[in-house]
Amino acid sequence: MRYKAIRYLSLFGLCILLSACASSVTPPSRYMLPSENAVSSPNQPIGTLQVRSPRLAHYLDVDGIVMQLDDITLNEAREHQWAESIGRQLERALRAQLSQELTSIQVVHADGNAPEALTLLLEVDQFQGRHDGRAVTSGQWQLRGEDNNLLALKSFSAETELQQDGYPALVRSLGESWDKVALQIANEIRKGNYFQM
Repeated sequence: MRYKAIRYLSLFGLCILLSACASSVTPPSRYMLPSENAVSSPNQPIGTLQVRSPRLAHYLDVDGIVMQLDDITLNEAREHQWAESIGRQLERALRAQLSQELTSIQVVHADGNAPEALTLLLEVDQFQGRHDGRAVTSGQWQLRGEDNNLLALKSFSAETELQQDGYPALVRSLGESWDKVALQIANEIRKGNYFQM
């Protein structure tokens, strides 16, 4: 009887010890891309541009922030994660930046309710930190007309040097690289005169 009681007490003590260890695990840090101030829609837009959520390379469609350790090795961080799907964050940041650059165009989320709108689609091949201290992004974008005809097809790439070590600096630099991509796209849309600007 005494042996059973000691055994139960030992098991109980072990359970308490394990639960204490489990509760001391630090939750991961979660990050959002830096956001610009909200941009108001133009009063009399000359056209509508709807932005679809970008298609991400499979290795980017994860919770952890991706770091490229050398020319072939990628690592998804466990302790440093996106607070929201990175695809949604990229789309929202792109819409905000395009609204700021293309002030006479209404830039909206693509929901299928804008029949006369042009549609911007993106494929993101890279969106990661790199071992040489740079935040890189690259991929391809295309602009499609009202009847889904292809108006433009271009590649994009941008790099930003990290100002200091650490994931907060990496996230800020990734946001800056993405802003550069938005500026590239806005300039191409202006040059192509797709909205008769």
